[in-house]
Amino acid sequence: QVQLVESGGGLVQRGGSLRLSCAASGSILSTNDMGWYRQAPGKERAWVASDVHGVHIYYSDSVKGRFTYSGDNAKNTVYLQVYNLRLEETTGYYCNTAHETLPWGQGTQVTVSS
Repeated sequence: QVQLVESGGGLVQRGGSLRLSCAASGSILSTNDMGWYRQAPGKERAWVASDVHGVHIYYSDSVKGRFTYSGDNAKNTVYLQVYNLRLEETTGYYCNTAHETLPWGQGTQVTVSS
Protein backbone atom coordinates (compact mmCIF):
# COMPACT_ATOMS: atom_id res chain seq x y z
CA GLN A 1 0.00 0.00 0.00
CA VAL A 2 1.37 3.36 -1.00
CA GLN A 3 2.04 5.70 1.88
CA LEU A 4 2.04 9.48 1.74
CA VAL A 5 4.29 11.56 3.97
CA GLU A 6 3.78 15.30 4.12
CA SER A 7 6.37 17.73 5.46
CA GLY A 8 7.45 21.34 5.34
CA GLY A 9 4.85 22.92 7.56
CA GLY A 10 5.64 25.14 10.49
CA LEU A 11 5.03 28.45 12.17
CA VAL A 12 5.06 31.45 9.88
CA GLN A 13 3.96 35.05 10.17
CA ARG A 14 1.02 36.37 8.24
CA GLY A 15 2.16 37.05 4.72
CA GLY A 16 4.94 34.49 4.97
CA SER A 17 5.78 31.55 2.76
CA LEU A 18 6.43 27.85 3.06
CA ARG A 19 7.17 24.97 0.75
CA LEU A 20 5.19 21.85 1.54
CA SER A 21 6.25 18.43 0.28
CA CYS A 22 4.45 15.14 -0.07
CA ALA A 23 6.51 12.04 -0.72
CA ALA A 24 4.88 8.84 -1.90
CA SER A 25 6.37 5.47 -1.07
CA GLY A 26 5.65 4.17 -4.55
CA SER A 27 5.81 5.42 -8.12
CA ILE A 28 2.35 6.81 -8.35
CA LEU A 29 2.81 10.30 -9.74
CA SER A 30 3.25 9.07 -13.29
CA THR A 31 -0.05 7.20 -13.18
CA ASN A 32 -2.17 9.39 -10.91
CA ASP A 33 -3.36 12.94 -10.83
CA MET A 34 -2.44 14.28 -7.42
CA GLY A 35 -3.89 16.92 -5.18
CA TRP A 36 -3.36 18.96 -2.05
CA TYR A 37 -6.03 19.37 0.58
CA ARG A 38 -6.34 21.05 3.94
CA GLN A 39 -8.40 20.35 6.99
CA ALA A 40 -8.76 22.09 10.31
CA PRO A 41 -9.92 20.14 13.39
CA GLY A 42 -13.66 19.71 13.37
CA LYS A 43 -14.02 20.93 9.81
CA GLU A 44 -14.40 19.18 6.51
CA ARG A 45 -11.41 18.58 4.32
CA ALA A 46 -11.12 21.14 1.54
CA TRP A 47 -9.49 20.77 -1.84
CA VAL A 48 -6.64 23.20 -2.49
CA ALA A 49 -4.98 22.27 -5.79
CA SER A 50 -4.50 19.36 -8.16
CA ASP A 51 -3.02 18.40 -11.48
CA VAL A 52 -4.39 16.65 -14.54
CA HIS A 53 -1.83 14.48 -16.28
CA GLY A 54 0.90 16.54 -14.65
CA VAL A 55 0.26 19.32 -17.13
CA HIS A 56 -2.82 21.25 -16.14
CA ILE A 57 -2.91 22.62 -12.63
CA TYR A 58 -6.07 23.79 -10.92
CA TYR A 59 -6.44 25.81 -7.74
CA SER A 60 -9.27 26.68 -5.45
CA ASP A 61 -10.32 30.29 -5.76
CA SER A 62 -9.08 31.10 -2.28
CA VAL A 63 -5.46 30.20 -3.09
CA LYS A 64 -5.23 31.07 -6.76
CA GLY A 65 -2.32 33.41 -7.36
CA ARG A 66 -0.72 32.64 -4.00
CA PHE A 67 -0.06 28.89 -4.07
CA THR A 68 1.96 26.97 -6.65
CA TYR A 69 1.63 23.25 -7.21
CA SER A 70 4.41 21.18 -8.73
CA GLY A 71 5.58 17.60 -8.89
CA ASP A 72 8.72 15.57 -9.43
CA ASN A 73 7.98 12.11 -10.80
CA ALA A 74 11.55 10.93 -10.29
CA LYS A 75 11.28 11.70 -6.59
CA ASN A 76 7.65 10.59 -6.28
CA THR A 77 7.01 13.91 -4.61
CA VAL A 78 4.54 16.73 -5.06
CA TYR A 79 5.04 20.21 -3.68
CA LEU A 80 2.92 23.12 -2.71
CA GLN A 81 4.65 26.47 -2.51
CA VAL A 82 2.48 28.74 -0.43
CA TYR A 83 2.90 32.48 -0.42
CA ASN A 84 1.24 35.35 1.42
CA LEU A 85 -0.30 33.08 4.03
CA ARG A 86 -3.38 34.26 5.86
CA LEU A 87 -4.32 33.69 9.50
CA GLU A 88 -7.29 31.56 8.52
CA GLU A 89 -4.99 29.21 6.64
CA THR A 90 -3.71 27.79 9.88
CA THR A 91 -4.54 24.14 9.42
CA GLY A 92 -3.21 20.72 8.42
CA TYR A 93 -2.23 20.19 4.80
CA TYR A 94 -2.51 16.81 3.13
CA CYS A 95 -1.90 15.27 -0.25
CA ASN A 96 -3.64 12.41 -1.99
CA THR A 97 -4.61 11.43 -5.48
CA ALA A 98 -7.06 13.76 -7.15
CA HIS A 99 -9.78 11.20 -6.38
CA GLU A 100 -8.61 10.68 -2.80
CA THR A 101 -7.98 6.99 -3.32
CA LEU A 102 -5.04 6.46 -0.98
CA PRO A 103 -4.89 6.27 2.81
CA TRP A 104 -4.38 9.74 4.21
CA GLY A 105 -1.00 10.62 5.65
CA GLN A 106 -0.45 12.48 8.89
CA GLY A 107 -0.39 15.81 7.11
CA THR A 108 1.82 18.78 7.83
CA GLN A 109 0.64 21.56 10.12
CA VAL A 110 0.86 25.17 9.01
CA THR A 111 0.38 27.79 11.70
CA VAL A 112 0.09 31.41 10.65
CA SER A 113 0.66 33.99 13.36
CA SER A 114 -0.10 37.67 13.44
